[in-house]
Amino acid sequence: MTSRFCASQSVEIKVLEQPVPIQHYLRQPQRLVSAIADPKLIKQLSQDCFRLKMRPLHFMSLSFQPIVDLKVWADAAGTVHLTSVGCHIKGLDYINQRFALNLQGKLYPIHKKGITILTGKADLKVNVDVPFPFSLTPAPVLETTGNGLLKSVLARIKGKLMHQLLLDYRQWANQGGMTSNITQGQQLAPVDNPIV
Repeated sequence: MTSRFCASQSVEIKVLEQPVPIQHYLRQPQRLVSAIADPKLIKQLSQDCFRLKMRPLHFMSLSFQPIVDLKVWADAAGTVHLTSVGCHIKGLDYINQRFALNLQGKLYPIHKKGITILTGKADLKVNVDVPFPFSLTPAPVLETTGNGLLKSVLARIKGKLMHQLLLDYRQWANQGGMTSNITQGQQLAPVDNPIV
């Protein structure tokens, strides 16, 4: 029996402007990914693609760990887009072969009367072939449980984003946005022998 679960989460974050505008910060996908997840659980696959090990989830009596590949990029208007491009379920081969995850999100700054507000929305959908004996569970119970699990995942991401993003932005901006012009693989030249 294939079941479909979904959840959405919106966010609004008031931003205290720093020496470097937040639009410049938003053009750095690796910083944003670090703001929504534990950096120890993230592997950068390319300039804009990241593998994220989620914390283990519990659904009824099942325990499993999704590993999601995310593409994160910013467009010219300063909107950050996030989309899932792959998913693997660690620990449950049966479900891994019958599981599809779709995550879509965006985050963008709105300027109103001298105030910047980061506004965003994320939509998470999962299709899964529920194994026996869980397939005997009444559909409304399965749906409520699955949707509740996805809501809790998005709520955890929102909480981390609201707290960590502003802290990281403030620290980055007060250092002059030092990494804004460094692309992947580049390093700053050493300053052991500065030219005066």
